[in-house]
Order: sequence, then structure tokens, then C-alpha cells
Amino acid sequence: MSAFDPAAATAAYMATLSPAAHAKATAYTHGGEWLLLWSCLVTIAAAWLILKSGILLRLRERLNPNGDRPKRTILAVAATFVLLDFLIQLPWTIYTSWWRERSYQLSSQSLASWFGDTAKALPISLIITTLFLLALYTLVRRAPRSWWLWASGVAVAGVILMVVIAPIFIEPLFNRYTPAPDGPVRTEVVKLAEATGVPHDKILIYNGSKQSDRYTANVSGLFGTARVAMSDTMFKQHADMSEVIGVVGHEMGHYVHKHILWFAGFMCVMAVAAFWLIDRLYPAVRARIAGTSGIGGLADPAGLPVLMIIAAILGLLSTPLSTSMTRFAESDADRFSLANAHQPDGLAKALVKTIAYRASSPGWLEEMLFYDHPSVERRVRRAMEWKAAHPNHVGAPYGPLPPGA
Repeated sequence: MSAFDPAAATAAYMATLSPAAHAKATAYTHGGEWLLLWSCLVTIAAAWLILKSGILLRLRERLNPNGDRPKRTILAVAATFVLLDFLIQLPWTIYTSWWRERSYQLSSQSLASWFGDTAKALPISLIITTLFLLALYTLVRRAPRSWWLWASGVAVAGVILMVVIAPIFIEPLFNRYTPAPDGPVRTEVVKLAEATGVPHDKILIYNGSKQSDRYTANVSGLFGTARVAMSDTMFKQHADMSEVIGVVGHEMGHYVHKHILWFAGFMCVMAVAAFWLIDRLYPAVRARIAGTSGIGGLADPAGLPVLMIIAAILGLLSTPLSTSMTRFAESDADRFSLANAHQPDGLAKALVKTIAYRASSPGWLEEMLFYDHPSVERRVRRAMEWKAAHPNHVGAPYGPLPPGA
């Protein structure tokens, strides 16, 4: 019998999709890469319009003419900015988050349902953003030379807090999460969870098809709230048990290796750099676009649009760094799945289904700049190489999921 060839096996998996399907995925992916630039420009335009309207300046002068009520003024100005920015960008958000997804058959959510989710998300965003900006401007006023260092700590602490509470208070507002029902899926998932030290009550299924038809699963939460959640799309897209175990093994890798803490550490470094740059760039950018409008230094909340313009540009420029960090964690989770779930073909079949929204074979530069996951072709090849290197550890193949699994 001929030796197993990882390259040929990878090519065979890539060939399970038609050239038309690959072309469609490439068009969607390339369009999404351009959206990074367009979204940055839309954010800049929205902030510029708010700045030129003078609304925030007039609000600041009305609420705090003597400069003795900074907290109330910061909260009001920040909330006004968030609402105005939301309204100005709403047409663009509808296009990118709803219309484009439907046009590529990646979502069947109605516009009314999308607006319902957006209406739930807006007050959450409003509260979180205004409280963070209150802390930010307070630090700028009290520690004008070192505020950027303290602010990065506040940002990371806030993100960790949100990660901890999201599975309990936020995610249930948008989706229904339930334990995997008794049956073959739960039996195999619990077996894998016990083998990897993951509490089996942390394995949930949610109605992700409400928002998206993407084949996906995720890990969320931290410490006692961390959990692995599988979208019901996995079961609606003719998955077999090998796929489910391969994907759940990947998500368990995120859980066991605490990748969320990796991201928190990475974000802390990025936040220090970003706030330091904002501190240095703000005076020049304010002079350039605000001129003699009456907007003061960085401590003036009426200058919030200037700060947001700088942040948008820095966010765009830092994309390769953030995507590289995420790719590293995703590769680590793949290795965990292969080493513990032993389902290279199941993982490969699941990965092929994600090509619908992520072109399979980008060039190295495109992958480095834009991909927050390694390319599907690269991930499948690694799975096949693991299969070739560990012929005695490959798990027995499962069949299709039985009805009601």
C-alpha cells in the first residue's frame, strides 16, 4: 500500500469545493479586506462631521461654563458622541453587517431581526464606552504626563471584566444557550472534555443560525464563566461526528491554554503604545482639523472626535499585529485538537466548510496582513501532516450524525 501523501490529501480536500465556490469565497474575502480601509474612512468622516457640527463644543460650554463639573460634562459629551456616531454610520453598518452577509448567503437574518439585535447592543455599547471615556478623561486631567500608561491598565481591566460577565449577562440577550442534549454528540464531547480537563457542563449549543449561517464554534468567558459554545449551524450543515469532535477539540484548546489571557496581555502592550501615540499626536491633529474652533487640549471632551480619528488610523495600521497574534492562538488550538481529539480528517472537513467566508489559499503577504486565522489550505495541510506522522494515533472515523444527535 502506498504511503499517505499529505500534499495529495490536502489537494483533495480543496477540490471538494467547486471553482465557482472558491471564486465566491475569494471575492467575499477580498471585499472584506477593502472594508477595513473603507470602515476606517467612514469612522473618520463621521468623527469629522461631528467635530465640524460644533455640537459637542456647545454642549460642553452649556454644561460646564466654569469648568467645575467635569464628570457630568464628560458623560454627556461621550454619550452624545456615541449616539451621533451610531446614527451617522448606521447605513454603512447595515451594508457591512447585514446586507453584504445576506448577499453572499452567509446569513438569513431579516432586517427587523438585525435591528432588534442592534437595539440591544446600542445601550450596552453606550454604557461601556461612556464609562471608559469618563475614566480616560479623568486620568488625562489628573495625570497629564502618565495618563496613557494608567489608561492602558484601565482598558485591559475593562476588557477582562467584559469577558468574564459576557456569558452571563450579555450573550444570553442575543442567543439561547443550552447544554448539549443527551445523545451521541454529548457522550463523545463529554468523553473528550474529561480527557482534556474541561468541565463537561461548559459545553453548550446556541442558536447561532439566528444571525449567521457560518459554520462556527467559539470559546468565551474567563475563569468560572469560560465555556465552549457550538453554533447550531454545525448540525444544520450535515456535519459528522468527526467534524464536531475536531472542532470542539480546537475550542477546548482555547479554553485549556487560556488564550483569552494571551490576548489580554497582548492588548495591554498594544494599548500602551496606542495611548502613548495619541498623547503625542493629538496636538498636531487637533491643530490641523480643529483649528481655532475653541477645542482645548487632550483633556477637553469636546475634542473626542479628534481622539477617535487618531484611534481609527492606529487601529487600521495595527491590523497585521492583531491578526498575527490571533493566528498564533488558532494554530495552537489546532495542534491541541489534533493531539487530543485525534480527528485530522474531521478537522479538515470542518475547515473546508469555513471557506465559504474565508478564501482558502491566500498569498503569504495577504495572510500576514489580513487573516486572523491561518489559511484553510495551510491548516488542512498541517492536519494531514499530523495524520502522516501519527498513523497509530488517528481516531477511528465516526459516521454521520444520527437524527436528533
